[in-house]
Amino acid sequence: MEKNVGNVDRVIRFIVGIVLLSLLFMLEGGIKWVGLLGIVMIFTALVGYCPLYKPLGINTNKGK
Repeated sequence: MEKNVGNVDRVIRFIVGIVLLSLLFMLEGGIKWVGLLGIVMIFTALVGYCPLYKPLGINTNKGK
């Protein structure tokens, strides 16, 4: 699995992931479960690989 997420992209993903996870505690009703997407964002930030980037041909990792 080749890394396709660059450093800046990883930091942004991590921050957005934390914000999304916080929605679980801040919102009420069914919309709060959108916050679970934060887990995906944090995971892709930590691993450095985004499976959606592959079919789209996106690679933000400049350290090839």
